[in-house]
Amino acid sequence: MHLPRHVNERELTERLTRFEIETPSWGYADTGTRFGKFLQDAAARNLDEKLADAGQVHRYTGCCPTVAVHVLWDFPVGSDSSEVAQRAAKQGVRIGSINPNVFQDQCYKYGSLGNRDPAIRQRARRHILDSVELGRRVESNLLSLWFADGTNYPGQANIRQRKRWFQEELKTVHDAMPPHMRMLVEYKPFEPAFYHTDIADWGMACGFARRAGPRAKVLVDTGHHLPGCNIEHIVAYLIDEQMLGGFHFNDRKYADDDLTMGSIDPYQLFRIFHEITAAEFELGRDLEIAYMVDQSHNLKPKIEAMIQTVMTAQTHFAKVLLVDHKALAEARARDDIIAAEGILVDAYQTDVRPLLAEYRRSRGLAEDPLAAFRESGYVERAARERAVGKSREGASYA
Repeated sequence: MHLPRHVNERELTERLTRFEIETPSWGYADTGTRFGKFLQDAAARNLDEKLADAGQVHRYTGCCPTVAVHVLWDFPVGSDSSEVAQRAAKQGVRIGSINPNVFQDQCYKYGSLGNRDPAIRQRARRHILDSVELGRRVESNLLSLWFADGTNYPGQANIRQRKRWFQEELKTVHDAMPPHMRMLVEYKPFEPAFYHTDIADWGMACGFARRAGPRAKVLVDTGHHLPGCNIEHIVAYLIDEQMLGGFHFNDRKYADDDLTMGSIDPYQLFRIFHEITAAEFELGRDLEIAYMVDQSHNLKPKIEAMIQTVMTAQTHFAKVLLVDHKALAEARARDDIIAAEGILVDAYQTDVRPLLAEYRRSRGLAEDPLAAFRESGYVERAARERAVGKSREGASYA
């Protein structure tokens, strides 16, 4: 591929190499909706199989060295986590973010850290602190927090008091983290709380993170926004406030559907990446951002969907590296809106597949990771081993 004159090929290749994206353990397992789930023969049944599948994604893409884990789903009560890091290493990956679970147990019906019952708040805090310790044992440096806390009806709870409880508890957790660990605070405007959600938007998440401490930042889930929301504006604002900590990438049509990344609005993904690389261009350094996937592949084959997602991420990240930032600044300086927008559109419309094919080939990877994986026979072998014991009747969501 012939690169534009303003693009330095070595710098582009080095930045692509530094771009890594974390895949989630739960994306390899059988999942569903509140109405039920549909089983896949090859879906992972336990953490070892999830790590093996994640290892396949990293093997074929070369840019997914870490795996996010969900406490309780991956580490049932009483399980031994002492050798998990070594088991991950055997699959060519490392344990990434630790995701506590304070929304599934019956005691959290009315909330976790925002619950009016101090015993339940203490239980939730204890679980999160245990997750911090788990992260220490498995050599993780990220604690990723999402809360289902909220209310369904006006008058149900004291919203201001719940806010204060969250502030106190998050600071307690932050102060207990080891020095190398960062806290990421996620937000969601609704679901499962349909009247008010305790951390409903980026501003609330930012406020809670600032009060928690200097190693707490905001986690942006691209599916957790109201229709029409300008996500790249949020990203740019958080970058400038030095409060952007990471992403959970997915896509959606109506609400938080967890569709595969870029499947509905790929130009939005490009615009988000542009705000990041534009800031990096101005600063002259990479931003410390955790790029993570959060998707529930209910219909698509698990590993193939993950590889497809990673390829989409690489494609759009490569596109933004073609933006001519100097020309863009000049167009802005003369208020030339047509030229400024055109610079972004030109980069977005550039076919970077030849560039990425050559990049992968130079690193000993298949030019088309998805096609190479499909030809490997891994899914068929996994299906034969894992389908045993999976009931096809009355499978409920859990």
